Formats: sequence, structure tokens, C-alpha cells
Amino acid sequence: MTGVQTCALPIFGVATALFKPLPDVQRKPHHLITTASADVALKGLAYLLEAVAKLRTERDVHLTIIGKPRAGASADLIESLGLRDCISYVSGVSDERIVELYAESTLAVVPSLYEGFSLPSVEAMATGICLVATTGGALPEVTGRDGDTVLSCPPGDAGALAAAIRRGLDDEQLRAKVGAAGRQRVVERWSWRYCASLTVDQYREVLAMPHNVEKLRRRIAKGNA
Repeated sequence: MTGVQTCALPIFGVATALFKPLPDVQRKPHHLITTASADVALKGLAYLLEAVAKLRTERDVHLTIIGKPRAGASADLIESLGLRDCISYVSGVSDERIVELYAESTLAVVPSLYEGFSLPSVEAMATGICLVATTGGALPEVTGRDGDTVLSCPPGDAGALAAAIRRGLDDEQLRAKVGAAGRQRVVERWSWRYCASLTVDQYREVLAMPHNVEKLRRRIAKGNA
């Protein structure tokens, strides 16, 4: 589940045998899920809360937040927006329970203003849930093309985020297509098997550098002397 680093290239992987679709678990209508392990402005949770408030004017919607509220930040915003009855926090649970929460939800949302990678995006996509994500930082490289493997919107725009979520909530076929394609993207690019292959390739590249080849030649020559 965690990222590892070899040489200068960070290689991230996800346990696709654990983070996988659970077809026997029924999704709850209009249920959203997001991860906010660090309740800081850069994660964009405030924009998601504002988007939920907009959506609440037209439909019932519920948001599960994996993480803990921080007093004076999101907790206060939830109160001011009148969202206490449609927000639930979950923390300290196993990965298996997180996979179940994804399976129970309609859409996963990553509202970040910036991400250098976004492991929550990859974990969500691996479960086959349709992902709504901003285009902040490296997110487009991770999540793929809008309407294909993700439903995208610009960062820092609650209205655009609400529209992307609405788009997913209103189109069951689109959700299914994006969710399945997102799962396939993760399997092909961020499964641990694929990451292991990348790591081997990187070591081979380093070993093939001229100074390393020469160093190996000298060692062999010395051993044969």
C-alpha cells in the first residue's frame, strides 16, 4: 500500500489483490467517499464540503471522510454549512474495511489543490469505484483522461467539483465504465508486480552505465588474476 523509493525514481504501488472490487457489496445511492488523512488546505476538503452543500439543495447526499476532523478547520465549516447530518468520519480502521467503504459508496472524490502522486486516488481506482478528481499537480498523470478513467475538474472550484460529482451521480453507465477502466489502469501501472518490474529495469539501467560496467570488468579481472 505504501510507496517505496529506489535510486532517484519514486515507485508507488498498490496491493490490487486487496484493493479490488467487491461485487457482493451493494452501493448506497448518492454516497460519496474521500480521504483526508491530513486535514490541510492543500487537500481541498473545504471545496468538497462546499460542493456537497450545493448538491444538498437538489438531492440527498452523504459524504464519508476517511480521517479525523480538525477543530477550527473542516469541523467548523461542516457546522456553518449545515452538513453535520450528512457527514461521517471514519478513522483507525483496517484496509479491508476501507475497501468495503469504497464498495458501499457511489463515487470516490479527490478534491486536492495539488498532489505529487495521490495514493488515495490509486487505491480508490483499484477498487473499481468511479473516481472524481481535480487536475491539481500530478493528478492527471495518475488518474488519466476525463470521461475515460476519471471524472475531472479544475482544483479550487467548488462549483466545478459539484458539477463533476453530479455528472457521476446521474449516469450509472458512465460510473461503471470509468470505474472498470480506472481499475484496469491501476493494475497495468501501479500493481506491485508492475512496480517490481520497474525496479528491476532501473537497477539494470544503473548497472549498464559505463563506469559500472568498467568497475565490474576490473573486479572480474582481479578475481581471475
